[in-house]
Amino acid sequence: MTSQSPVDSDVAPWRDPRMPSPERAEALVSLMTLEEKIAQLVGVWVGAEASGEGVAPHQSDMIDGTPPWTDIIQHGLGQLTRPFGTAPVDPVLGARSLAASQAQIMAASRFGIPAQVHEECLTGFAAWRATVYPTPLGWGAAFDPELVEEMAGRIGRSMRAAGVHQGLAPVLDVTRDYRWGRTEETIGEDPYLVGTTGAAYVRGLERAGVVATLKHFAGYSASRGGRNLAPVPMGHRELADVILPPFEMALRLGGARSVMNSYAEIDGLPVAADEALLTGLLRDEWGFTGTVVADYFAVRFLQTLHGVAGDAADAARLALRAGIDVELPTVDAFGPPLVAAVRRGDVDEALIDRALRRVLTQKIEIGLLDEDWRELPDDVANLRLDDETSQDVAVRLARESVVLLRNTGVLPLPAGQRVALVGPVADDPMALLGCYSFPNHVGVHHSEYGLGLDIPSLRDELARRVPLLTHVPGCAVTGEDTSGIPAAVAAAAAADVCVLAVGDRAGMFGRGTSGEGCDAADLRLPGVQAELVRAVLATGTPVVLVLMTGRPYALGPEFDTAAAVVQAFFLGQRGGQALAEVLTGAVNPSGRLPVSVPRDAGGLPGTYLAPPLGRRNKVSSVDPTPAYPFGHGLSYTTFDWSDAVAVGPAGEVHPDAGEPAVWPVDGEARVRITIRNTGARAGSEVVQLYLHDPVAQTTRPVVRLVGYTRVPLEPGESAHVTFGVPADVASFIGLSGQRIVEPGDVELRLGRSSADAAATLPLRLTGAERQVGHQRELLTSVRVEPLVAVPHSA
Repeated sequence: MTSQSPVDSDVAPWRDPRMPSPERAEALVSLMTLEEKIAQLVGVWVGAEASGEGVAPHQSDMIDGTPPWTDIIQHGLGQLTRPFGTAPVDPVLGARSLAASQAQIMAASRFGIPAQVHEECLTGFAAWRATVYPTPLGWGAAFDPELVEEMAGRIGRSMRAAGVHQGLAPVLDVTRDYRWGRTEETIGEDPYLVGTTGAAYVRGLERAGVVATLKHFAGYSASRGGRNLAPVPMGHRELADVILPPFEMALRLGGARSVMNSYAEIDGLPVAADEALLTGLLRDEWGFTGTVVADYFAVRFLQTLHGVAGDAADAARLALRAGIDVELPTVDAFGPPLVAAVRRGDVDEALIDRALRRVLTQKIEIGLLDEDWRELPDDVANLRLDDETSQDVAVRLARESVVLLRNTGVLPLPAGQRVALVGPVADDPMALLGCYSFPNHVGVHHSEYGLGLDIPSLRDELARRVPLLTHVPGCAVTGEDTSGIPAAVAAAAAADVCVLAVGDRAGMFGRGTSGEGCDAADLRLPGVQAELVRAVLATGTPVVLVLMTGRPYALGPEFDTAAAVVQAFFLGQRGGQALAEVLTGAVNPSGRLPVSVPRDAGGLPGTYLAPPLGRRNKVSSVDPTPAYPFGHGLSYTTFDWSDAVAVGPAGEVHPDAGEPAVWPVDGEARVRITIRNTGARAGSEVVQLYLHDPVAQTTRPVVRLVGYTRVPLEPGESAHVTFGVPADVASFIGLSGQRIVEPGDVELRLGRSSADAAATLPLRLTGAERQVGHQRELLTSVRVEPLVAVPHSA
């Protein structure tokens, strides 16, 4: 306990809700000792292991030797790290234990300030017995921000009910190399899709009262070779045009109140020490006023991994100067080394005060310094983290995330057929979960507790719907054992159709085939799964290839004989149900690829955002054309696209008008198309809008997404889909290094995918070149108007 006397909270100005939050924070700053200030800038990870299978690389260096709890909290505490996400704990008992910890923290310091509590929440609240939702690649495949926002609201409410204030999500890294293990955590390879979906997640979490934390700012996903925490050889234009826009959207359109730095070094400068990025861009240019929290151990990594700091105190100095406010996950460089550095004059105390104001202001904004703040809600005894409503959201999102890549007519599975279910992931519930789900992230190290959830496998769910079902694994996800393949071949040969489920097992730091630190040398299916696929395809039995993965794997010519191909990116705890419903036709698939599916496993992966020289051409023998392009996905019904027009100041301009529609460089282009369901069953079409800029002052992607919407239609039903495209959406980084809207001829392509344009509308951006900044228009508006069918006259 501190030897200083407590302050009379009845008259404390920092508890006066009538005062603006910054003034309340300033009142505290002026009274705090150096030790009390720095205590607010650190987290503490109680219960974290310093050794064992679950320990991340370098974790033991930071955790080992942590002081006793009473010593840590004697001057107060900034954050509590993952009280629910470190080991299995009953939700009610966990909430009560957290409340007791908060009471100790408040009693130990002069000012009675609670800790801000954070947890992971990428695929749901990362706690035992909490609903597990689809992984972010699944969010991207759904092309449905509204449903993602609903999911995030459910996650946020469960966290806040348990006493958690901050969530470390969403991941806004744009996929650049599918070999990167954390591809499963990304929303996709397009910044517009990532930004709109990520902003929706942020809105859901923030409206539930939980601080959303944007990860990983910035450049983490563009590492050389797809290796985790590897150098990033990226120029200013790629950073500004591809990597940064999702963060802008999540801040402006979502209202995120926290940002986490990237582990990356960009052009030799670690982000954790990059003042131009964390302060110059994020705060001075973008106006961000929230907190910047360090990715776990990132401050000390400036010394131990990057070699730009001489010791812990030097690392703390660099991080504070750059703009990092809070060291996570536990006290280290921001502890005694920083106190001593300030005392010596090596670190200016003004940097401490700057970070402290931000931390205290945020605590005030979320109510932690209000007189009526309570550690424990009245209804804590009824706390449930997995309920029917949350599961309903999870299964709806999983259904929309399933992508039908190929279908020769074998799907949906007809009733009465003999079906062989083959493959190593078909009967594995864990194969439905991403690496940051609690069962995969933590639960695997505590098997005595069980999953804590009911997670039916694909086999469980398909067996309920297909009476004549046999199952043979064939092989494991990893390893070289092929002894089970003959039995799988025999089962497939004896069946009318074979459902062949192959894929990943998510894990951490090499303990899986997908996930953080589980990078791939190439894009072949792990283990001997490709050999299993070849053997089963050779039987001649129609094969439905189901990919349950965290990244796209190459589907070259050897897979072309599959009768159908279905892609599912870690669909969550109800994913088995969603997959079975799609396979049997209870649900019409409507997912679209958020990443391209490559054809060549050995070539360097490339996303669809490529300029002409990045596409197939005559100057290289390597063809990078994907097997299935970004945005691709099929349905069990058919849709007709017709009557595409651009609506300009002079009225409607049709594609064959001869002259392009006028689009002022400071105006909006409107384009419209009619979509009609021409099939026999209800379905949803995903209408995508792409920009093509044939001549620009710097090379541009051949096409890039600038708008999209889902259009549900009954058989025979039609709808007008109208996009309003601000000219700002056409902006890019020009020769000057500034973002500009350049006059000239462009095209807006309405497409079923990035490679399948149903209509091309020529437009001409008119006026003088225009410079735009952070306050530019970021969103294309969309309106869907159902059309009433006019009955034929007698």
